[in-house]
Amino acid sequence: MPKNFNSAHSKIMTAILENMPKEAEVTRIEFEGPRLAIYVKNVNLLMEQSHVVTDIVNLLHKRIVIRSDPSIRVPEKQAEEAIGKLIPVEAAITSTNFDLSLGEVIIEAKKPGLAIGKDGIVLQEVIKATGWRPRVLRAQPLPSKIIATMRHMTYNESEERSRILRDVGERIFRPTISKASSVRITPLGGSREVGRSCIMVEANESTVLLDCGINPGSREPSRAFPRLDTDDFKIDKLDAAIISHAHLDHCGLVPFLYKYGYDGPVYCSEPTSVLMTLLQLDYLDVTSREGGYTPFDQKNVREVVMHTIPLKYGVVTDVAPDMKLTLHNAGHILGSSIVHLHIGEGLHNIVYTSDYKFGKTMLLEPASIVFPRVETLITECTYGGQGDVMPTRSTVESKLVSTVNESFKKGGKVLIPVPAVGRAQEIMMVLDNHMKNGSLMEAPIYIDGMISEATAIHTAYPEYLSKEIRDKILHQDVNPFQSDYFVNVNHPSEREGIIAGGPSVILATSGMLEGGPAVDYLRLMAADERNTVIFVSYQIEGTLGSRIRNGTKDITLFGPKGKVEAVKLAVTVESLEGFSGHSDRNQLIEFVRRISSRPSRVIVNHGEYRKCDQIAGGISALFRIKATAPENLETIRLR
Repeated sequence: MPKNFNSAHSKIMTAILENMPKEAEVTRIEFEGPRLAIYVKNVNLLMEQSHVVTDIVNLLHKRIVIRSDPSIRVPEKQAEEAIGKLIPVEAAITSTNFDLSLGEVIIEAKKPGLAIGKDGIVLQEVIKATGWRPRVLRAQPLPSKIIATMRHMTYNESEERSRILRDVGERIFRPTISKASSVRITPLGGSREVGRSCIMVEANESTVLLDCGINPGSREPSRAFPRLDTDDFKIDKLDAAIISHAHLDHCGLVPFLYKYGYDGPVYCSEPTSVLMTLLQLDYLDVTSREGGYTPFDQKNVREVVMHTIPLKYGVVTDVAPDMKLTLHNAGHILGSSIVHLHIGEGLHNIVYTSDYKFGKTMLLEPASIVFPRVETLITECTYGGQGDVMPTRSTVESKLVSTVNESFKKGGKVLIPVPAVGRAQEIMMVLDNHMKNGSLMEAPIYIDGMISEATAIHTAYPEYLSKEIRDKILHQDVNPFQSDYFVNVNHPSEREGIIAGGPSVILATSGMLEGGPAVDYLRLMAADERNTVIFVSYQIEGTLGSRIRNGTKDITLFGPKGKVEAVKLAVTVESLEGFSGHSDRNQLIEFVRRISSRPSRVIVNHGEYRKCDQIAGGISALFRIKATAPENLETIRLR
């Protein structure tokens, strides 16, 4: 009999044991984060009687996974040999990794369909022969160091990972005193501003955070970080942090929670879990090199990795006794999510868009608008002002091509500062397409900073990309992120040679010129009036990018020896809004118009003060829905 359920969960245990065949030989039942893991010795029986698990899921309304008892799993080396014999050579296995905490074997193959077999027959044979539960992934066209590092970390820390998942499950399924009857939200950052997004959602017995970011445009802690210092926020009461996407203004302060005692889960999409780690580590590196204040360290980033529970779009997940979470595509960057929270037994439903693009791009499908119920919609309004209507895609691409060609004809170079995730990959494909069709003069496209690693992560998750790119990667064996025009910059020492060379395009991080190689290129290019800087992403107020876009010509930058230098800009500066991963005003309005379940309340955030008021007023007038733009720390009772 399983021993690790206390009396509060005896009903769950009893229901499972009563409905499981005795021949399955249940050895224990454990919480595995938001799921229940049932360990059995006779896995083959349950494979033959798959309806048994379905019946239990329908009975308990809980996510359940069947795992083999460790006693029946063969040693890893023996299992790997068996897998090599059972899976056809044509599947082209590239790696086999064992997850001891879950009893899973992760198999990467170039042709995963062959590794799975018709109706999963090959995987069933693997289970029978090894006792390990196989999970087949498509081999990455480009290797990712951060993915390999994270897998290695969870492998080496499997016992700690198991402990974390058990504790998370205990907290999610804890007994409650009363049913949820009230819901309130408190913006801790990101209201009437862009940056440090963070919203606290409270029900009777549960508290979650929606995002926990930084403001890269501020050096003052009171403006750079969410207001976690408020008396209403108690870290020991926090059930979960839900991260919409990997940009630092939404995830940059998550490790800080662990520095001050948080031991709970982080929920996000699968790509976000990897990209978030990449960007948090880079933030530490850049900030420390520039002598800035870092509110957390690498140990805290590791804790985020260990506590993160990645979710697929559309999967309903318990995250607290009275809250269920579902993630949907947001169309902003790889893995970006619109968050749907179902609170209580039908009490209230919140949809938090975070950053979203309600329009198709070359990289991603448009944001989802289908939700079962929505009472409160929390929407961003980065481009919510009266005049924030972006040009058509063909118009902005033509402008990019003409601007680059003009600079090339003068013998100049073009610097495009880009966020490593999203805009970089989009602009890479746009430039490549136009050079191939002859509309853009041929020249090297230098890729510097984290862009190459972020691009490798894109190829690891093709199912999150647009249908066209997904088809190229999955069915045509074509990697759209590889081109003869692309040249990876492997060391900072190469930069001066690039600037001394002929015409070229340089894609470099960061997109707002707040550190990173883009700043170094700017310093090297600044004095030559033949050169051009093109901004293709949003510039948060206060960042160097924002100041340059607004006309500043005299700036200070760190020189090669760490000394501050005065720099006068002679370069041409252009700003092209049409490549943004945000919705413009028309798309914001259209999203509210077309959402499958019309909300009774709209809350506007993630926008400049004036734009928040303008879009809130527009939504109220057009749809006769109560729309407001609260201040940070202004609590709103929804129920």
